[in-house]
Amino acid sequence: MFGNITDVPGVKVGHAENKEGITGCTVVLVEHGAVCGVDVRGSAPGTRETDALDPINEIQQVHGICLAGGSAFGLDAATGVMHYLEAQGVGVDAGIAKIPIVPSAVLFDLFIGDPHARPTAQMGYEAAANATKGVFANGNIGAGYGATVGKLAGPQFCMKGGLGTSSLKGKEGLVAGAIVAVNAVGDIKEPTTRAILAGARHTQTGHWLDSCAYLEEHGHSQALAGTNTTIGVVAMNAKLTKAEAKKIAQLAQNALARTIYPVHTMLDGDTIFVLGTGHQTYPVDYLGHLATKVVEEAILAGVKAATKLDGVESYSSIQQMKA
Repeated sequence: MFGNITDVPGVKVGHAENKEGITGCTVVLVEHGAVCGVDVRGSAPGTRETDALDPINEIQQVHGICLAGGSAFGLDAATGVMHYLEAQGVGVDAGIAKIPIVPSAVLFDLFIGDPHARPTAQMGYEAAANATKGVFANGNIGAGYGATVGKLAGPQFCMKGGLGTSSLKGKEGLVAGAIVAVNAVGDIKEPTTRAILAGARHTQTGHWLDSCAYLEEHGHSQALAGTNTTIGVVAMNAKLTKAEAKKIAQLAQNALARTIYPVHTMLDGDTIFVLGTGHQTYPVDYLGHLATKVVEEAILAGVKAATKLDGVESYSSIQQMKA
């Protein structure tokens, strides 16, 4: 076990970053196809091909998922993933061409770095070409490279978010994995103690502003619409219908509610995809529980591994100051 989403059979992951723009993309490939469902819980999403995942629609499998920074501009990265898969002969056979199905979700990471340098189709192609099974870093990588959290009181109080991944073993050979880019407007809290790990922080005093307390006191947010979002993918080697995958995606959003305060706001575009790559069925509530657990672990891993970047403090940099 690598401790990440590539522990799930049939799943590979690749990343690409733009150092000048402090942005990036992460690609989850399932070249042999996987059933996919999605749940969009935030009210400011940036997505592509999510309508195809509705259980009433025809498409039954996807071939990859693209997560990217760059706000809506970052949706271009999915085009590069499609070109890569087409070159490999992967896609839905339409007779005269094979059409790869690559749903995508993006996050807003333009606060740091060059806001005009965003993920491109070329970056999506590179991330797909780099995709493999094995160990990769958490934190400032891929779609989480420019991610920030704790912006409800204004972006000047934010801290570094990041990309996190985790996996776990279930019963009868089941493996579940998740990969999440954490870019929330709210604070990230340890789910058992409710202690803030990263969030709105006064840079001079080092005191937490506590975004929920700020909202209660002021009755409004200083964050801008569409400038936040937590996006991720859950994969499991279970046999799923599209309806089951969608339900599991809904349940997996509980992980965001356990770790992000506030969450699913008008300022976030929180989106979770679920992939089923296997041939054995399991109870949906069992799969949903495991999906929630592994997403929760991925969120915490991404935030804890993030490092200080472009002057924005992180969980790890604050821990070093305390030491």
